[in-house]
Amino acid sequence: SVAEGPFITGENIDTSSDLMLAQMLQMEFDREYDAQLRREEKKINGDSKVSISFENYRKVHPYDSDSSEDEVDWQDTRHDPYRADKPTTTPRKGFIGKGKDITTKHDEVVCGRKNTARMENFAPEFQVGDGIGMDLKLSNQVFNALKQHAYSEERRSARLHEKKEHSTAEKAVDPKTRLLLYKMVNAGMLETITGCISTGKESVVFHAYGGKSATEDKVIPPECAIKVFKTTLNEFKNRDKYIKDDYRFKDRFSKLNPRKIIRMWAEKEMHNLTRMQNAGIPCPQVVILKKHVLVMSFIGQDQVPAPKLKDVTLSSEDMKKAYYQILNMMQQLYKECNLVHADLSEYNMLWHDGKVWLIDVSQSVEPTHPHGLEFLFRDCRNVSQFFQKGGVAEALNERELFNAVSGLNITAENEVDFQAEIEALEKMNEDHVQNHGKKLSMFSSDGDPPIYDE
Repeated sequence: SVAEGPFITGENIDTSSDLMLAQMLQMEFDREYDAQLRREEKKINGDSKVSISFENYRKVHPYDSDSSEDEVDWQDTRHDPYRADKPTTTPRKGFIGKGKDITTKHDEVVCGRKNTARMENFAPEFQVGDGIGMDLKLSNQVFNALKQHAYSEERRSARLHEKKEHSTAEKAVDPKTRLLLYKMVNAGMLETITGCISTGKESVVFHAYGGKSATEDKVIPPECAIKVFKTTLNEFKNRDKYIKDDYRFKDRFSKLNPRKIIRMWAEKEMHNLTRMQNAGIPCPQVVILKKHVLVMSFIGQDQVPAPKLKDVTLSSEDMKKAYYQILNMMQQLYKECNLVHADLSEYNMLWHDGKVWLIDVSQSVEPTHPHGLEFLFRDCRNVSQFFQKGGVAEALNERELFNAVSGLNITAENEVDFQAEIEALEKMNEDHVQNHGKKLSMFSSDGDPPIYDE
């Protein structure tokens, strides 16, 4: 009963019991031992930022009134009340205990606690909670599923961040593009940007009111169209054939990273529009090019874009007029501009002021392109089918239209043989350019149709 009661203090001394005397002596010895340990700690640690603790070796009795919580550095102990106990590691031999109490590293409880601790290695944004404090035990199947989910979420988050920072979305632009537009407005080149008028696979088009040019020789139209080429690479995987084999850009194509190639698309459209404008073909007028942002004149009026040829209903007389105008433009494009539109259809032709306007020429190539004649034949098929369905009796079929535009006069009786001759001419032309260089192409200087014989 004496041992279980409160320890005797100086005010209540009863030395009649040998047990009490022994306890008092033992407590004094323990105090001296603990004091020696603290002196050793202080001597070893000194002013070092990394300290050691002999707390586990102290003999302080729970009834010792001299010991206080202030003397204990909780952060230096393995019994931190604010830190959950981590699972005990299995020794290298793979098991602990003996006999019936043996526990291997495959024990369900041990594995469950280890899996809970390993969740701390997940990405910071993946909240796992205090599983260790709850003594949560996760099976391997559950842990592997959570790990895969955390990895997938991390990758998805990275993709979303990349898309937000570097890519244009529908009816929106990324921060870098927005900064380019702000600079144009601040410089007075554009008065205001009103909004999006068109979205496509490769670009987003905005309407803007023109401002004043910094130079007197350049006149900015009252209304402008801003074509922002999307900087995401998804839409360009199948369109690099239009530029990597273009002799104007072939030498530069291999030296650029994919995002700079997209800037080259904008540059390519600017050059093609300039050629068409110099030849007098109705098309948007180039105002300025800034990286992947191309500012052009607006085809339309009062923020309303001109309708596409597929969306407008024309009389038979206007339909016939539009057909002959397009035929003339295709010949001009081929002979005077040395270009093939490569995506000509009723979707890329606008009807404005009683005539047809050509747009979207970023993919246009020269006829000496390895697939230039194939692109031309595809354009002829689109134009021929549209106007034949539109009731133009004079509309030529695709083979007749191809010969009328190119002047090659291929005399194949069916489409298969016709395309075979086109491929043979392209192969012959490619060999000629490779042997003699791109400057010695198979075109005469006066702009006549090419001669493909030896």
